[in-house]
Amino acid sequence: MMRVFDLRMMVPHPYHEREKNVFYQAPPFKVRIIELPAGGGMPPCEMSSYVLFYVIRGEAEVQVNGEKATIKEGHCLITEPATLSMRTDTGVKILGLQVATP
Repeated sequence: MMRVFDLRMMVPHPYHEREKNVFYQAPPFKVRIIELPAGGGMPPCEMSSYVLFYVIRGEAEVQVNGEKATIKEGHCLITEPATLSMRTDTGVKILGLQVATP
């Protein structure tokens, strides 16, 4: 079965309701939309899966095991299981994909 999602039109729930932002899930992966307002952030979380972030709009600083990177519209960050956190000065909308480890 094929499904098409218009990520630009998705209106996500706040971070504390992030599980409601999962719009597709099938073993072994989960896809969600993440949107943080200007000055917002995502606290450190231990991820046991591989993670891909694709920036739809905005910019954020991401920390992966303490290493910092700035990701902007059109950027894609991919990491192995790690401790991740994020903050944004301007606001950001991201496609997040988690893939379970083999």
